[in-house]
Amino acid sequence: MADTPLHPDEAPAWLAPLVRALEDGEQASAARRLLGKRVRQADGEDEAAVLILFAGDPGAAELPKDARVLLTHRTPRMRSHSGQMAFPGGHIDPGDAGPVAAALREAEEETGLDPDRVIPLAVMATATTGGSNRRVRPVVAYSPDPGDVHPASEEETDAVFFAPVRELVAPANRAMLGWKAWAGPSFWAGEYLVWGFTGVLLAVALELGGWAQPWDERPGDLRAALARSANGER
Repeated sequence: MADTPLHPDEAPAWLAPLVRALEDGEQASAARRLLGKRVRQADGEDEAAVLILFAGDPGAAELPKDARVLLTHRTPRMRSHSGQMAFPGGHIDPGDAGPVAAALREAEEETGLDPDRVIPLAVMATATTGGSNRRVRPVVAYSPDPGDVHPASEEETDAVFFAPVRELVAPANRAMLGWKAWAGPSFWAGEYLVWGFTGVLLAVALELGGWAQPWDERPGDLRAALARSANGER
């Protein structure tokens, strides 16, 4: 059974640089290299998938004002990754045709996103997470009209929203946060703090898309930032 196909030629002009960059294996592996500073990157079959879904003006040539990316907040009651910000996604089930199909299914289950509204565009190289040590395939996609999204599985997520890209790349909303010898790119999305695996994926996507701006990359205290966030992480 073949996985849900990718359609890179259907990317709007403003997303095309990101899609083209991901066709280069070296750039598609950028997240894997960054995460390798924290956890050994294992080879093998994909175990999970996440959906990095962009939305915005389909006719824009440059990054439009309404460009946005879908994020979720995992309920603090979860047993793993509780309170963390994440892209929708999860384990690849035996019935899934592949990681793209799994990412679309998980996004629908978590956010109510209709898969028929989504155009899968490209994938990043599989990267190993620092918490569960799962091999995760990030799937980049676009929706000209994603419709309404919401916490469709309240046991897993208690907030689902689109974060404006222009706000995410603003230097005031970026930080390099960590503890001990490790630090990684992080973002403020309103009162929520996006860090860790999701922060790395987001940073790579924004950089390869050509939208990143210069920001203060001096390492800061992750624990202090989490304490003033709405994450509620344990």
